[in-house]
Amino acid sequence: MENRAAGKTVIEARNISKEFSGNYALTDVSLKIYPGKVNAIVGENGAGKSTLMKILSGVYTGYQGEVVYNGRTVTFSGTAEAQESGIAIIHQELNLVQNMTVAENIFLGREPLTRLGFTDYGRMHEITRELTQRLHLDVDPATPVFQLRTGQQQLVEIARALHLESSILIMDEPTSSLSENESELLFMIIRKLKEKGVAIIYISHKIEELLHIADNFTALRDGRVTGSMDIGEDIVSDDIIRMMVGRDIISRDKDVRATDSKELLKVTDLVFRNPKLKPPYLVNNVSFSLNRGEILGVSGLMGAGRSEMLEALFGLHSDYVSGNIFVEGKPVNINSVQDAIRAGMALVPEDRQLQGLIMAMNVAGNTTLVSPEKITSAGFINRKKEMQLCRRFRDKLNIRLSSFDQPVDTLSGGNQQKVLIAKWLACGPKILLLDEPTRGVDIGAKQEIYNIIDELALGGMGIIMVSSELPEILSMSDRILVFSASQLTATLKRDEADEEKIMKAATVNLK
Repeated sequence: MENRAAGKTVIEARNISKEFSGNYALTDVSLKIYPGKVNAIVGENGAGKSTLMKILSGVYTGYQGEVVYNGRTVTFSGTAEAQESGIAIIHQELNLVQNMTVAENIFLGREPLTRLGFTDYGRMHEITRELTQRLHLDVDPATPVFQLRTGQQQLVEIARALHLESSILIMDEPTSSLSENESELLFMIIRKLKEKGVAIIYISHKIEELLHIADNFTALRDGRVTGSMDIGEDIVSDDIIRMMVGRDIISRDKDVRATDSKELLKVTDLVFRNPKLKPPYLVNNVSFSLNRGEILGVSGLMGAGRSEMLEALFGLHSDYVSGNIFVEGKPVNINSVQDAIRAGMALVPEDRQLQGLIMAMNVAGNTTLVSPEKITSAGFINRKKEMQLCRRFRDKLNIRLSSFDQPVDTLSGGNQQKVLIAKWLACGPKILLLDEPTRGVDIGAKQEIYNIIDELALGGMGIIMVSSELPEILSMSDRILVFSASQLTATLKRDEADEEKIMKAATVNLK
């Protein structure tokens, strides 16, 4: 195919500008994408990366400038036309129909038919199995998507894009919920697509990942291109970061915190067993403790039981959970989320858009959502109290916004994450459960969130943090719990942990 000839530009943005309510998300952006290469796009949240990708993939149809595809100017009427032309996008925020099955999502709008004109579910399931096997995703094609973990849903998004067999594949943070092993598997698939001449547009905040997989990169800042270059041996992460943010990022000191020896949380024989699933154990006989001021990292491959352990502690599945929980030495019964909050716990979930925030609600409403007693008088919202609480957390977490009445879905990913953290800190928890707290946020926002977590720990809060990023786990944690096949396989102290030991414990083949 002509558009897959090595070295030729397959798609080009020329002087693209995009305006929203008088504010420019993109200004005079020009970009060339080459076939058979991984073309990385970098920039902080709000830099314009996703806006540009939505223009190239037909999501946004009104803009200034032009898109040139295979030598001719094109104006897509929507995503369907872009897909027909060979452009597919894997969105950062999952774009799946939750009550449809895995197979139905992969074939949505392109369902094969039998000779009698009925949907050919047998064919759909056969092809779906082939796609999910390529991604090592062990799920039944007939499984409703809402039953899958966020990382598994991300693999379904990837499988759907692969099925389109597109000439251009846009990947927006494709590894944000994947472990190191799953990411390496995706990289292997990307290399095979490159060999076929597919042009990959790759957006990621993981700089080391870009140096590993990308051929070139273009940086955006405040809706403008700030530079581009090929990635070679002489390019280091600081070069990319500097072009993205216009400043150097100071690495955090790994040894900045001394923890209290006072036990805050003790968990013994925790079991999360759902007999409707195979295998039924999501968490199998797990015991651990958490001290005041300690950050307890939780590592393991996708599906190992990390998120399920947090949810079990937080009372989300009480019918299926057993075990003993002690807070400050006293036994507590957690049969609901309300019980967990009363016990001093808060959970920042993995998927902020589906599980954490009400996206159409304003910042103030989200911030105070689970602590109405802090802002009410005689049963009515006291606007003065509401604003005082919102301002306190805006200042504490450095949330960037124009107004507390601003809908939360208009904020950048990093600021949305800070609002989600503020929502739960407003409850005044002793124990903060964090599930992938920096998923899909830029390098600058990551550093700010790390600082927030450190400050909370220094203030005596106990923190349990699940993360798929090993460097994050190693730099943030005082101790590390490693899960494999729903069981706790290792507890490592900060000074003895390294990536090799964690991966060894995460891949133990348990019977």
